[in-house]
Order: sequence, then structure tokens, then C-alpha cells
Amino acid sequence: MTLTQLRALIAVAEQGGFTAAADLLGMSQPAVSRAVASLERELGAPLFVRHTDGIALTEAGRRAHLRAREALRHFDLIRAEVAAAAGEVTGPLRLASLPSATGTLIAHRLRTFTDRHPQVQVRLFEGTDDDVRGWLRGGAAEVGVVTLPAPGLHTIPLSTHEMVAVVPAGHPLAEQETVHITDLTGQPFILTTAGCRPLITQAARQSGVQLDVAYEAGGQSAILEMVAAGLGVSIVPTLGLPAQLGPVTTRPLEPRLTRTLALAVLSPSDCGPAVRAFLDLVEQRSPAGSEPDGPWPAFSSSS
Repeated sequence: MTLTQLRALIAVAEQGGFTAAADLLGMSQPAVSRAVASLERELGAPLFVRHTDGIALTEAGRRAHLRAREALRHFDLIRAEVAAAAGEVTGPLRLASLPSATGTLIAHRLRTFTDRHPQVQVRLFEGTDDDVRGWLRGGAAEVGVVTLPAPGLHTIPLSTHEMVAVVPAGHPLAEQETVHITDLTGQPFILTTAGCRPLITQAARQSGVQLDVAYEAGGQSAILEMVAAGLGVSIVPTLGLPAQLGPVTTRPLEPRLTRTLALAVLSPSDCGPAVRAFLDLVEQRSPAGSEPDGPWPAFSSSS
């Protein structure tokens, strides 16, 4: 079993095909196919099932993919840890983020980090809260931005921000200074499928409100466009809201509802040098009142 075989397996699984994997690895497509085929022969089981519309991992392939990623991560850490002993921070930093957090909370930190550690190779993933948690647990990312609470993950708080009601500009609720969550009863509601969904549904339950969910949408921009089209009302976080909302009005929500985003890892004791350095930087620059007590790794953890 070779590193080339393992890298080919991972690339094909995550790129969804041999051609895309070959482009990523800088190999020819036949070379990638041969590497996967030889690994399948060596393991004695097919790792992929071929369909007319693509390929998918078999059960054996899913298990091999998980272990291959783990093996390569430890292999990459050998060089990084040796360099760290000499005072150099190298190696990969695979970071997963929510789209609303990338520009507001992560980009400036990444700029400072790469200025300090130019030899680190940064790869940024963006997706929903569920995507980020899945990437962390599956090993595709080593550190990620998640919504709290985050059971089973070790976290450093990044930002706490308000949730607000969003209504069409001509809606009667737009005339109110604040919107109580009970005011949303009977209104067609656009419910997010992202990480703050549990916060919204819990707040509604606590206020005895049954939201009339007419639509569901993942991204904040999609929700705002649907509200602007008059399809309903919603609740969204203020983080990432555009300066110009067009025909949409935001109003403070009663009772007050907040969302806290945090940087999360699976295990602080199993982080590579690049991840440790990034977490150090984040702790140093955390907003007042949000950083954990004591030196890193003073994570919070719930299970």
C-alpha cells in the first residue's frame, strides 16, 4: 500500500470522479485509475461502484477512505512536527467555515496567520453548519466554524450577535419598532435549514408560538430574496447582513435572541502545528468577553 494509492482514493472519493481527481493530484486520469485499481486488488474488495451518472464509495470504500485520510493526516504531521521542533510552522490548515462567517470573522484572521506563517498551506471549505460538523468528524477539515452548542466538539467562541426579524418593507410589522416572536404567528414563515434553525424553533417553543413554516431555505441571501418577493417573514442573524437590504426591513426581536459562533476541533490534543498556531492567534484576537479562560487549549467541550 502506497501513499499514491491512498491519495488517489481520497481524491476520487472527494472529487466525485477520476478526471477531477487527476486534475487535483497533477496526475493523468489513467494513472489515478491504476492506483485505485491496484489498491482494490491489494485490499481484496471494490472501493467504488460505477454508475452512469458517476461513482460512489462502497461500504468497504467508505471505511478505507476514512482510514486513508487519517493515515495521510498523520503522515503529513511527521514533517510538520519536525519543523515545529525547529521553530517553524508548516503543513496544512484545512479550515471549514459558514459563508456568513468567512468574510466577517475568518478572512482577517487568515490574513494575519498567513503573514506570520507563509509556509502553511491553507485550504478553506464553505458549507452549512451540518457540512462543517461532518467535515470535522470525517477528517476533511481539522478546524471549523460552528454554531453553539456543539456537542462532542471542543470550541473557542468567536462572536455573539443578534437575531432579527426580517419582513417585506411594506409589511405591517415593518412599522413596529420591535417584533415580538408572537407577532409572527399566522405569518408565512421562511425557516432556515442552517445552524441557527434550532435556536429559532426553540425560541418559538419557549414563547408558545407555532410558526407557520411555508418555505425552507439554506442561505441567508436566499431567505432575504424570498422575503423581498413577499413570500413570507423570517428570522436571520445580523452577521453577514448586506448594508443595502432593498425591499426588506429588519426589526429587533423580542424576546432577545442571539447566536454564538465558535471555532471547533475534534480534539485539542491531536492538532497539528498549523492548527495550534491558528487557534493561538484566534484566542489572542477573540472579542472581549468571548475568549475562554487561561492559555490555549482552554476549550469548552460538551458531549
